Amino acid sequence: MTHFISHDFDSELQLRVERIRIMMADRGIDALLVAGNTNLYYLSGRIFRGYIYLPIEGDLHFFIIRPNDFEAADYLTYVRKPEQIAAWIKESNLTLPKRVGLEFNDLFYSDVERLRKIFPDAEITDSSMLLRHARMIKTPYEIEKMRQDGLHQAAAYHRITRLYRKDMTDVEFQIEIERALRLEGCLGFYRTAGSLMEINMGSVIAGANADNPTPYDFAMGGAGTDSSLPVGANGTTILPGSTVMVDMNGSFNGYQTDMSRVWALGELPELAHKAHECSRRILRELERIGVPGEKCSRLYDVAVEIAKADGLETYFMGHKQKAAFIGHGVGIELNEQPVLTPRSKDLLEESMTIAIEPKFVIPSVGPVGVENTYVVRPSGLECITPFPEEIQEL
Repeated sequence: MTHFISHDFDSELQLRVERIRIMMADRGIDALLVAGNTNLYYLSGRIFRGYIYLPIEGDLHFFIIRPNDFEAADYLTYVRKPEQIAAWIKESNLTLPKRVGLEFNDLFYSDVERLRKIFPDAEITDSSMLLRHARMIKTPYEIEKMRQDGLHQAAAYHRITRLYRKDMTDVEFQIEIERALRLEGCLGFYRTAGSLMEINMGSVIAGANADNPTPYDFAMGGAGTDSSLPVGANGTTILPGSTVMVDMNGSFNGYQTDMSRVWALGELPELAHKAHECSRRILRELERIGVPGEKCSRLYDVAVEIAKADGLETYFMGHKQKAAFIGHGVGIELNEQPVLTPRSKDLLEESMTIAIEPKFVIPSVGPVGVENTYVVRPSGLECITPFPEEIQEL
């Protein structure tokens, strides 16, 4: 039998609960009933099947269906079904909540309707964005987890050059990179928000495949190898005069970092080098201005202005099909809040973690550009994906 909440995580949990309760109070929410895996992990430090009841006052309580190997504790109750939660609230002489938050965006409709019936007299509201906004600001514990992620991801990337073999396809190259990541300790799994993003362990985009549009909101796209997952490597042979962008999984410990780097085979046209260096200059400028209080939309606007000033707007964030962002939050999920778009209303806050990816697609050559994961600090953006940014030779 094991403890459900470790002693080391207990104080960390209190920081997260306090942040959520401030947001609950602002929205007039009396209690949350959490059921989605991402938020269960955020509030417990583990994945389990069950629910977390978080009232605006008092202790949160864990209702466990599986696994069955946790030691008994005052904050934990085993249940067979969620309907038993209502009985527990009554038996515990707790005040029934008048307004309850459920994760509308993270659960199936049938699950939401079932949980709604636990509180027949309460107003039910959506708490999905409340929890996503709570997770935007990372604790020191979370930042350290992500920093370790970045170090592991960089260690695996250092092996990439020697994984290439002559006449290799992008799929074969990706398989070798995946192996290097798994040997480094990668979990091999992206946890993403929403139902509209699907991807395997990441993308290795070579040559003209970068210009193949995809239904997903990615800058690089790629045709994929099958219509059931039309994104990423498609079997293209890596040819002289082309680039390969590696944008692979950085998930080693429940958190993620996002990093893209470019390799090239043979000589590239000057346009490719110009665009790549433009990406790096964009990052340097955004690192400088990315301080708490800055508009997320301004980071997007500045990136576009720099690309336009270099005459590269045709290729920026895609060529045939463009992405309408230049970065996004990252943490437990790959695609967290905020999103760096021209219409964003969000402001940067200290200890946000964001991935910024000013990328270009050069027709017939391939993708160029750099993606790093950053922590928002009072002095600007701190990079936690330490790997050389220059185009490297295969």
